[in-house]
Amino acid sequence: MAPLQSLRDAPGTKREYETIFILRPDTPNDTISQINTRVRGVIDGMQGNLLKLDNWGKRKLAYEVHKQLKGVYLYWRYLGGSNLVEELERNLRMIDSVIRYYTVKVGVDVDPNARPTEVTDESFAAAATPGPDEEEIATGAAPRGFEDDEYGDEYADDFVAPEAKAAVEEAPKAVE
Repeated sequence: MAPLQSLRDAPGTKREYETIFILRPDTPNDTISQINTRVRGVIDGMQGNLLKLDNWGKRKLAYEVHKQLKGVYLYWRYLGGSNLVEELERNLRMIDSVIRYYTVKVGVDVDPNARPTEVTDESFAAAATPGPDEEEIATGAAPRGFEDDEYGDEYADDFVAPEAKAAVEEAPKAVE
């Protein structure tokens, strides 16, 4: 059966969505992998296109959710119809490890051929392994390489405002 398409959408186009869902902090990597496979199956089964998948790792929640203070954040960006979002959220409600989810429509009338996927088999498998806990990063207990931004130290000065650089250079030097 062909997927239903809204009459508001131009023919041959899809809507772009972002879904972020939070898993319990004690969820093992193999369970995360199973959940990712299930979500990908829903997207593929509803003729959607997966654009991006990120595991943001274990982070502190803003408030307690289902007696949890931390959670593993997963970010999905994909193309599809509104029926895809309904089916995806229905599946997420049935998974016990999912404590919260949120979907946002990012764009309409998106040409699926103009938006290539950033997800490879390696990146899909890597999304089952969360990075270090944000507290580990702050205390320095995280493995080397996670305390810096994704660009590394050589580009760190590119992200500092010129006014801040000038203030540091003009400040009196501390006596040692």
